[in-house]
Amino acid sequence: MSTTLPPFEEIVSTHGPTVLRVCRAVLGPIAHRKAIDQARARTHRPLPVDPLPERAAPSEADRSDGDLWAAMQALPFKQRAAVAYHHVGGMPYADVAALIGGSQDAARRAAADGIAKLRKTYGEGGPR
Repeated sequence: MSTTLPPFEEIVSTHGPTVLRVCRAVLGPIAHRKAIDQARARTHRPLPVDPLPERAAPSEADRSDGDLWAAMQALPFKQRAAVAYHHVGGMPYADVAALIGGSQDAARRAAADGIAKLRKTYGEGGPR
């Protein structure tokens, strides 16, 4: 005798209310919040990536923009990170905000302030 499994929707409509009642009975009124916490936690877990290749840092002789590197290092951390992630790495401001903390607007402001300081220090046409 062969039996076919009902479609997923039929299982959910048949057993869903029972499963929900059991969850609420076991977990109490916090069940909804716990489900939200789990969903949020999934978005904050790191994703596995291939290891980066080992490369030596460029030597001072290889750097034609030594003054620019010094100006970057002089920036406050959030400005330096926002400039590096957005302008060098090409990341959208939403991703930059997630990495350095704060809102997308704050990341945009930090990058703009950092670029303004670099232009003032380093200049558009080269070191001053």
